[in-house]
Amino acid sequence: MSKRINVGVVGCGYWGPNLVRNFRSLPECNLKMMCDLSPARLDSLQALYPEVAAERNFEHMLNGVGLDAVVVATSVRWHFPMARAALLAGKHVLIEKPMAGSAAHCEELIDIARQKGLVLMVGHTFLYSPAVRRIKEIIERGDLGQIRYICARRLNLGLYQKDINVAWDLAPHDISIILYLLEQLPESVNCCGSAHITPGVEDVTAMSLNFGQDRSAIIHSSWLDPRKVREMTIVGSKRMIVYDDLAPLEKIRIFDSRVERPPHYDTFAEFQYSYHYGDIYSPSLKQEEPLKVECQHFLGCIQQSQTPMSCGVRGWELVRILEASSASLKLGGGAVPITGPASSACAEVHAHGGAASLNGESELEESLFA
Repeated sequence: MSKRINVGVVGCGYWGPNLVRNFRSLPECNLKMMCDLSPARLDSLQALYPEVAAERNFEHMLNGVGLDAVVVATSVRWHFPMARAALLAGKHVLIEKPMAGSAAHCEELIDIARQKGLVLMVGHTFLYSPAVRRIKEIIERGDLGQIRYICARRLNLGLYQKDINVAWDLAPHDISIILYLLEQLPESVNCCGSAHITPGVEDVTAMSLNFGQDRSAIIHSSWLDPRKVREMTIVGSKRMIVYDDLAPLEKIRIFDSRVERPPHYDTFAEFQYSYHYGDIYSPSLKQEEPLKVECQHFLGCIQQSQTPMSCGVRGWELVRILEASSASLKLGGGAVPITGPASSACAEVHAHGGAASLNGESELEESLFA
């Protein structure tokens, strides 16, 4: 039996408690410490998990506790400095999305992890969802035909962020799914948006990813919508899929629908599009929490010295797209190409591939890091 992995979680605000709950539940994990500046947050979690130590100083967490891995679930501005410190201290690292505030910072983390032989993973949680994995299988079987476009909507009222706009907050979920399904980076990004509540922080954005060969993806993100929406439509030449993550049962619906152009016609009067309306069906899905699968995958990659499915390079690719979206916002929605060489570590991972497969179906204040 493999040795239990000692894990610490830093950041116990919105998402951190979910990570604490899941890591504590896994038999291959020994959750040793929770770290946050807020005594109230720590007291609340310790009432639930009294055996887990609480710490307000991140440097104390890294030194002398005997951790094998650190999970960073703080606000984005702390992702890079905390992950860098943890890697330099010899800890495996799982970072919540987005991986860092710049692609250059992502590359530095990837380089450090490679040099030290450590696992670096990003919390692209939806890649571990049974629904998304089933959609991937359907696409790979060719059941949808050629993918034409993808449209994603991720909307709700709040939660407003202080240091990033809505595209950096919500779009990473959809971007990670789209890159996973299409297995390619976009050639360019267009993004328009508006800041209605906080000047300079867009709370509504519309992003377009252009992949070439008449393939595209549209992502609508909003903190200013009356309804919570988590929906993605994948349109293929044979069939179409609607993925609704909020649906209690039928999260995936497959539409046997398509539009066909006549192969031959002599006059315009003979030209008629053919519309096919077939059945709608929903495949059964395994009921499991994606975050739990993600946490298990992180621990498994540490134990087996494997590259995670959502490795640092995947996080770097996503941040490059977010940077391009920010540049496009400043241009009023103009196209920004995805260009630039990868670091040696990124290029090496791309060349060798080999990401591990899955088995089976807060905010912190400035003084914390000082």
